[in-house]
Amino acid sequence: MTDVPAAPPRNEDSLAGFGYALGAYLLWGFLPLYMKALAHIPPVEIIAHRALWSLPVAGVVLIVSRRTADLKRALQTPRMIGMAAVTAALISVNWGIYIWAIVNDHALDAALGYYINPLFSIFLGAVLLGERPSGLQKAAIALAALAVVVLTVQLGKLPVVAIALMLSWGAYAYLKKQLPIGPNQGFFLEVLMLTPPALIWLGWLAYSGQGHFLMGSPMDTGLLLGCGLVTAVPLILYANGAKGLRLSTIGIMQYIAPTMIFLTAVFVFGEPFGAAQALGFAMIWGALVLYSLSMFRNRAG
Repeated sequence: MTDVPAAPPRNEDSLAGFGYALGAYLLWGFLPLYMKALAHIPPVEIIAHRALWSLPVAGVVLIVSRRTADLKRALQTPRMIGMAAVTAALISVNWGIYIWAIVNDHALDAALGYYINPLFSIFLGAVLLGERPSGLQKAAIALAALAVVVLTVQLGKLPVVAIALMLSWGAYAYLKKQLPIGPNQGFFLEVLMLTPPALIWLGWLAYSGQGHFLMGSPMDTGLLLGCGLVTAVPLILYANGAKGLRLSTIGIMQYIAPTMIFLTAVFVFGEPFGAAQALGFAMIWGALVLYSLSMFRNRAG
């Protein structure tokens, strides 16, 4: 059951909405530094802790916002549970690819994937929802696709990580939008479904002596415990920020995180950024300029 507001939301930017969204994107932008500190821990173990410790954080948010009744109705609806199971699987795949990229020195690919994602969302809207992209949006999609071709030719390999992140997050965002429940309830439902396999996996790691939680250094234990906060808090901030901003505003702000990831990859992690990457990213940035212009035109109209 969807949340029904007392009155239609006004299509305007609010200071609170901007603050929520900015907080979310800044936290996502700093996330590579957090994940790099966990580089010695297998990604599957990190994913399990992200799901497990996100559950109490999301639960507290639902209790404080008094949305538990919506969750009860969702748990009694098989179709809702099935849809949430699919989105839970997609977000866990996205987490896994992202963590692997960061710890294996492919943060630039992660940035590329999230830069392309809004253009992929336009493509999905056209193919699956019958939406009609503008001429500028079509040009942006074409330029982004050409950038991927250029990177593939210049580097001699397909940017698989970037494409996998784009596909997994794009599919997750599309299906999440179809989920007939509020964003906070939907996130709780997703991590609730991921918790049993997470507990089983972490239990096996503890039994076999391969785990890091309470078995490694105190720093490892603290960072793994904090995975819940760094996962749930930006998602919840984003969900609330999106309600208080115009679509065009949130569309522009979504460049903050991949830009921070890009800068971190080059200047902090020291990943190579040669002529091929420079050309490919320049084309992507050009595509995003076209995309931004199309949003401003729609807003002015």
